[in-house]
Amino acid sequence: QVQLVESGGGLGLPGGSLRLSCAASGRIVSINTAGWYRQPPGKQRELVATLTSDGRTNYADSVKGRFTISIDNAKNTVYLQMNSLRPEDTAVYYCNADGTYRGTSGIRNFVDFMGQGTQVTVSS
Repeated sequence: QVQLVESGGGLGLPGGSLRLSCAASGRIVSINTAGWYRQPPGKQRELVATLTSDGRTNYADSVKGRFTISIDNAKNTVYLQMNSLRPEDTAVYYCNADGTYRGTSGIRNFVDFMGQGTQVTVSS
C-alpha cells in the first residue's frame, strides 16, 4: 500500500531555513509528479509548489524565489527546501504525489496520494 509521510517540520526562525521531506513507501517504482500544499491556521489549504515529470515547476507567488521543490527517485522522496522563512509561512504542510508502484500483477499507478502533514511554525 502506497503511503506518503512528511517530516522536517518544526520551529523555524524568520529568515531561516527548513527542509521538508516526503518519503513514499509501498514498493515504489517512481514518483512522477509531486506537490506541496499548506494550510495556515484558520485558512483553507493552498498550493505551495508543484513539479511535473518533465521538470516543470510552479510556485505560489508568496514563495517564489524562497522555496524549491525537488524529487529524488533514488530515495523515493520529495523535498521542499524553504529559505528566508517568514511568519506567514506558518502552516501544516502536506505533500502530494503521483507515480508508479510494483503491485501484485505488475506496475500500477498511484494518483493524487497525500500525506498526513507536518507542522511548520516560523517565529522568533
